[in-house]
Amino acid sequence: MVGNSEGLAHNMYPNGSIQKSNGVEEKLDELRCLLGKAEGDLLRIVGVGAGAWGSVFAALLQHSYGHLREKVQIRIWRRPGRAVDRATAEHLFEVINSREDILRRLIRRCAYLKYVEARLGDRTLYADEILKDGFCLNMIDTPLCPMKVVTNLQEAVWDADIVVNGLPSTETREVFEEISRYWKERITMPIIISLAKGIEAALEPIPHIITPTQMINRATAVPLENILYLGGPNIASEIYNKEYANARICGAEKWRKHLAKFLRQPHFIVWDNSDLVTHEVMGGLKNVYAIGAGMVAALTNESATSKSVYFAHCTSEMIFITHLLAEEPEKLAGPLLADTYVTLLKGRNAWYGQMLAKGELSLDMGDSIKGKGTIQGVSAVGAFYELLSQSCLSVLHPEANKPVAPVELCPILKTLYKILITREFSSQAILQALRDETMNDPRDRIEIAHSHAFYRPSLLGQP
Repeated sequence: MVGNSEGLAHNMYPNGSIQKSNGVEEKLDELRCLLGKAEGDLLRIVGVGAGAWGSVFAALLQHSYGHLREKVQIRIWRRPGRAVDRATAEHLFEVINSREDILRRLIRRCAYLKYVEARLGDRTLYADEILKDGFCLNMIDTPLCPMKVVTNLQEAVWDADIVVNGLPSTETREVFEEISRYWKERITMPIIISLAKGIEAALEPIPHIITPTQMINRATAVPLENILYLGGPNIASEIYNKEYANARICGAEKWRKHLAKFLRQPHFIVWDNSDLVTHEVMGGLKNVYAIGAGMVAALTNESATSKSVYFAHCTSEMIFITHLLAEEPEKLAGPLLADTYVTLLKGRNAWYGQMLAKGELSLDMGDSIKGKGTIQGVSAVGAFYELLSQSCLSVLHPEANKPVAPVELCPILKTLYKILITREFSSQAILQALRDETMNDPRDRIEIAHSHAFYRPSLLGQP
């Protein structure tokens, strides 16, 4: 619905109420102007990847700007052919019938019958098909708004002005290498906003990590100033349901302030920050330690005391690691600390750790879990351990007074590696790691990081 003569736009909340918001069209016009859009030329935004956060992010944009159809086009790409199994179809049918607004919308769109047939087993639904109706396969219990879905990657991205990377870090490189083939003839470079959290480790020619923004830069040759990272204490379903949240968009000043303003909503406050390294690395690290948090919660029957001990030690390790990767890393405070907290509290990685410790999941099931998507902390455990175990990165051990690989000062990371990757230990070992460490104040590790010149620019592939 187009705004009235006073410039008011109307957006529907998931609960059916109507929001009146001032300035939405003005924010869009400002961004269009910065991107050199002429009258009648659409600003094209596409999300690549339709996991929970990628889908919600696209839906938030659709809610805010989708009614301005003459000025902006918002679409989302996902791979075709992913079938919805019978049990999920039955659950989806229950969700639809529990929400009168969703039920009426599907009936109005003549889409309800296919869900009836799927529940009865007379029809197979596909993930891209239900996404058009607003159902993300990794978040069935939270219906979204209807989405404009594209299953052909070339069609989705070839003329996009803004590309939102909603892929897991483990898939980012492969997909953007394919995208680069479609951009060879482009005159202007798009803006890319990456939501991915995770890293890869490379040992040649020297040990270094590769973050999702670096993967995209290397795959596409889009300049780093056009590639930004957005992260924060965000549980996708809660944000879509208008729980108050905040995030930071990090990267070059050229775009980040303008994009922060464009993305900001009354319930979703977006700040901007120049320290892309700390925020993107922390985005991967928090998933590592969230798996351990889930294990501790399950093994101690949700003991608040045990969880707080774990929190103290894991955050000290995170601070220690970021001092290796950034010359002046932002302190683990504000949104960075909140992002860690919420992921340890309720993220999919924490859930995965809980299920492993309870015996309801096994490592043999892999890190792609039905209804949850990719558990990115598993690959990140392997990457961070492999990187930080290299002897050429040695730091001085404060007690032994001899050089050791950095991972020797990160006992929780070491233990998670032996649980998840080499499978030498059971989940119970995470508690022993805490008991061993309680002889040392976690503040000591932070003091070491603050007082020693640990920064290794080579770890980010820098000279």
